[in-house]
Amino acid sequence: MIKIVNVEVLENYELLLTFDNNVKKIKDMKPYLDKGIFKKLKDKDLFSKVKISFGTISWGNDIDMCADSLYETSEEVK
Repeated sequence: MIKIVNVEVLENYELLLTFDNNVKKIKDMKPYLDKGIFKKLKDKDLFSKVKISFGTISWGNDIDMCADSLYETSEEVK
């Protein structure tokens, strides 16, 4: 199971994710911002508070994303 070891907030609702295999990927979060619980992340202050939690990312207790899914759906940084 892949884990996230670092997360950085980029401009325009993107995240730079570093995984435990040293691969870096960028995740564009814009497509999620109109869906369910993720609508809260339109608040840039909240979005910027992303943290690593148990090898994945989360925004507090109610919003998180699966590391495996993030790995598969993010663009690798060359």
